[in-house]
Amino acid sequence: MSQLRLTGESEMVGFEAQMATVLTGGGLIFLEGTLGAGKTTLSRGFIQALGHNGPVKSPTYTLVEEYDLDGGRVCHFDLYRLGDPEELEYMGIREYLTDGTLCLIEWPERGRGVLPDADITFHIDDVGEARILNWQAETEKGAQWGRQLQKLAEQWQE
Repeated sequence: MSQLRLTGESEMVGFEAQMATVLTGGGLIFLEGTLGAGKTTLSRGFIQALGHNGPVKSPTYTLVEEYDLDGGRVCHFDLYRLGDPEELEYMGIREYLTDGTLCLIEWPERGRGVLPDADITFHIDDVGEARILNWQAETEKGAQWGRQLQKLAEQWQE
C-alpha cells in the first residue's frame, strides 16, 4: 500500500489531475473513506482533469452519473444509499463494467457480493485540514497504476 498526504482541496484536486494521466484505459476503482472524507471531491477533480467541463454531481440519489469524454467513458457511482447489493444487478451494473469504461465507485462495500474486485482501491482518511490518500492494487492493471502513482507521489512530496 502506498500513501500521500494532501493538505487542502487545492492539493487534492492538483494530485487528482496528475492521477488522470495514469488511470487510463478503463478499469474499476473503489473509493473508501468516512462520510465527508473527500471521495466525491476526488471523483470531481479526476473527472474534470479528464476533460469534463462543468459540474460533477454526486450520484448519491441517482447511484450513477455517466461522462462521455474524449479519453473514454467514465461512470461515477455512489452506493451510499444502496439498500441491497442485488439492486446493482437490476440497474445493469455489468453493462457499466465493460472494457474501456472507467468506473469510480464510492462506498463499494455496499455492493459486496455483486461487484467484482477493483483494479485499485483508494482509501481517504480525514485528518483535519489534510487528507491521507492510500492506495492498494488488486489486479495487475492496478499494480501498474500503483507503481506510476507512487512515482507521482514521490515527485509531489519533493
